[in-house]
Amino acid sequence: MYTQAQTEEHMMIRKAVRELASKYPPEYWRMKDERREYPEEFIRELMREGWMGVNIPAEYGGAGYKITEASIVLEELSATSGGLSASGAAHASFFNVTILTKYGNEECKKYLPKIAKGELRFQALAITEQSAGFDTPRISTLAVKRGGEYVINGRKVFISRVKHSDLMLLVARTTPYSEVKRRTDGITLFLVDLRKANDSITVREIPNNVRRMVDTNELIIENLVVPENHVIGEVGKGFYHLLEVVNAERIEIAAECIGLGRYVISRAVEYAKNRVVFDRPIGMNQAIAHPLAEAYMRLEAADLMRYKAAHLYDSGLPCGAEANMAKYLAAEACYYACDRAVQTLGGYGLSVETDIERFWRESRLYILAPISQEMILNYLSHNILGLPKSY
Repeated sequence: MYTQAQTEEHMMIRKAVRELASKYPPEYWRMKDERREYPEEFIRELMREGWMGVNIPAEYGGAGYKITEASIVLEELSATSGGLSASGAAHASFFNVTILTKYGNEECKKYLPKIAKGELRFQALAITEQSAGFDTPRISTLAVKRGGEYVINGRKVFISRVKHSDLMLLVARTTPYSEVKRRTDGITLFLVDLRKANDSITVREIPNNVRRMVDTNELIIENLVVPENHVIGEVGKGFYHLLEVVNAERIEIAAECIGLGRYVISRAVEYAKNRVVFDRPIGMNQAIAHPLAEAYMRLEAADLMRYKAAHLYDSGLPCGAEANMAKYLAAEACYYACDRAVQTLGGYGLSVETDIERFWRESRLYILAPISQEMILNYLSHNILGLPKSY
């Protein structure tokens, strides 16, 4: 039966991650945000300590943890002054490793020990295209078989961490959309060694003011050559492979949102206790206290769904509805918590020196990505409630 009880090992993970993250004070993250710099020092230490490979199987040098433990790592990273930039700089590796472990051939899995040791970064995931958006089957990036290799051409947008990754998971069509009978067929996953891509991939950064430390890019892919043995899973079945693993990403993002939400609420509560206006702490006012209490409730409810989804996933049971609900509820709860924290601190909530405004703008990202709240509602209304499909 599902339980949220924290094991001794879970507590050990939390303590270790907190200790590592505590080495990086608010000033470090403010500086990185202001300069739009990737938190290189922080990521290097995560890699050295083995946290980027926690869900790599022990036989490949990893810790062998499941999604529950991986989500705890991300939760603790985001529950710091680094916020979603700290966890967001790391989380793609968890998803990529999951799909590589599950579907990679032995040639592809040879990279796992180096990822586990912190010698290689598997931080880039290239799916989205401007003309497709959330309609992934509509992607047009095309991989053409030529002897024992594939030649790939196309464009990708909103691809994060490419400049800070050695490996990339690339989603492309091996059969054009117009030629498949079932729209989700003909998509294939490729493991790309970016160190060997040379001039085949042009990276153009897309500046944004949401998560400034983590680069977001457009990729122009021209005659990229990928060996046949770097196909992950079955040719033409990549969409289904993604669906089987994407629930892990939903759970991990939910954990990140919960971690940040709790951290922000703790900051707002502390401020409300000590800020005196009209001769009384503002926390005595229900207009301040009630929204913070509601924010706390929302986060706790989302956390229950996160753990339920993680338990089902780790048990090998269907969890599509639960993983999507966890992401939806946690993203909403986190954004609400950040918004109420801004309101509690007033003008200081928008001051750079309190960090709250950064948490507030960063939390907005997960309302939109990697799957929008509206697409989750579409999924639930059709697949769970049985309503006619609208997309």
